[in-house]
Amino acid sequence: MLCGLLMVATNARAADWDIGQLMAALGSHREGRATFVETTYLKMLERPLEASGELMFAAPDQLQKITLQPKREVLALNGDRLSIERNGRKRILQMSDYPQIAVFVDSIRGTLMGDRAALEHAYRLALSGSEQHWSLLLTPQGEAEKIIERIVISGTSGSVESVEIVQADGDRSLLRIANSPLPAAIGESAP
Repeated sequence: MLCGLLMVATNARAADWDIGQLMAALGSHREGRATFVETTYLKMLERPLEASGELMFAAPDQLQKITLQPKREVLALNGDRLSIERNGRKRILQMSDYPQIAVFVDSIRGTLMGDRAALEHAYRLALSGSEQHWSLLLTPQGEAEKIIERIVISGTSGSVESVEIVQADGDRSLLRIANSPLPAAIGESAP
């Protein structure tokens, strides 16, 4: 009987976990650093591509992805401006000129900021799980449907642990995130 009561109490707590609480938990982190491993599956390749590096976020709109392996690349988002450093060259894009890229970026940035309104502008949201292990399904609406089939963001409490993006053409990527201590300055750990 005690086991039955504990299960009912646990299920009631899980049912209390909703999108509003998730957004509040995510939005409470104003900045963060983590390491990542990203695996990309492309239909045209026999084997997946794998990359690893560091992620940094500072609210409200700065996001940086530093790929260290297999080759150094820096993607830095500041507001509407995306800079890409690769092979000793730097390129700057205005996100408003590339809506197909912006839809991916906004899903990550909106989630990290806990900005439900921004997410609901382009996606239908569905939350499953509990505070200890949740998954947020983002299903695109409007123009985004031509590019993305779905995005599944998973984590625990206010931390994002993985982001899976499935594109409309069947290609997909899985970004696994580990919130571990990183060097004080960007680039200190670069080979």
